[in-house]
Amino acid sequence: MTQINRERLVEHFIQLVKIDSESRNEKQIAETLTEQLGQLGFRVDKLPVPEEVSNGFNLYARLEGELDDTILLSCHMDTVTPGVGIEPVIADHIIRSQGNTILGGDDKSGIAAIMEAVRSIKAQNLAHKTIEIAFTVHEEGGLFGSQHFDMSYVQASKAIVLDSGGPIGTIINAAPGQQKIVAKFIGRPAHAGLAPEEGISAIQVAADAITNMKLLRIDEETTANIGIVQGGNATNIVMPELKVVAEARSLNDDKLAVQVEHMIETFQAAADSHGATVEIESTRAYNAFFIGEDHPHIQSIMATFEAIGATPQTKPTGGGSDANNFNAKGLTTVNLSTGVSKVHTTEEFIAINDMVKITEFIEHYLTH
Repeated sequence: MTQINRERLVEHFIQLVKIDSESRNEKQIAETLTEQLGQLGFRVDKLPVPEEVSNGFNLYARLEGELDDTILLSCHMDTVTPGVGIEPVIADHIIRSQGNTILGGDDKSGIAAIMEAVRSIKAQNLAHKTIEIAFTVHEEGGLFGSQHFDMSYVQASKAIVLDSGGPIGTIINAAPGQQKIVAKFIGRPAHAGLAPEEGISAIQVAADAITNMKLLRIDEETTANIGIVQGGNATNIVMPELKVVAEARSLNDDKLAVQVEHMIETFQAAADSHGATVEIESTRAYNAFFIGEDHPHIQSIMATFEAIGATPQTKPTGGGSDANNFNAKGLTTVNLSTGVSKVHTTEEFIAINDMVKITEFIEHYLTH
């Protein structure tokens, strides 16, 4: 039977969430994990990332195994805001924040689970697969750490990212690609009271475009949203410039291309009809992935969940994770739930039983 040490798991998780590591400020947690992985017998490499990505570094670690298989396990080290001065509270076997910050279970619950599974394997002296670890910086807001991850270190052909919610047993096998679109409308300033007809209102042009645009839920695989609008500095000036920041996502790359084209054409058509100009930047943030349920990697994960008494279930997600980038880099990667709930809010929480269960999953997967 498993030797997961519940108290040690919780203690390590609490230690990790108390380390401030909002995106781009991962140096301290990366140094702490480098030391802890070294103590567990891993060979650890600090992989540099561009300065604008983080003050820290990506971590690659490797522990040779006796069983004839290799798996890469991955989590991100950063948190969203507000993530400074987190004080976890435990009540009724649930860990939450005090309510003025997030908890940081996204994604430190995954890190704690991986490391407790390894401690448990070592304590029992069990034969295990070769374990590779990728802990990334700046996942939140753009998957930048995995984008810059030096894949030349990785020898596994498959990976498991532990960075999702839902019941334990949830296997994310499909995730959307995302396109970011920035449209800068350039009209013509004029005095709004004396000669408004001499101006071209950038916001009127943008409003025209947005009114004619298909947005929010496009179909079961595709979404689009306008998230940021910036412009103007006085009520008595016809607005000369306006920046609109939008995104489109789809599980289907062809549908994503169609939606992006529609958005760009609609922005352009509105500018043309008002005699304004629009500068459009369209960049791919990350690509979609889909792995069939019959894939051997998913089959072995499902078998492991069944072996520990959890119900496996594959499902698509509407969000991106490091799994998107690892799949794009040729590494077959799924994303598993650690049981964390209400992520990215100050109401975030995780049940200790779920943390124990996902730790049991990792231990069993590594030793069978």
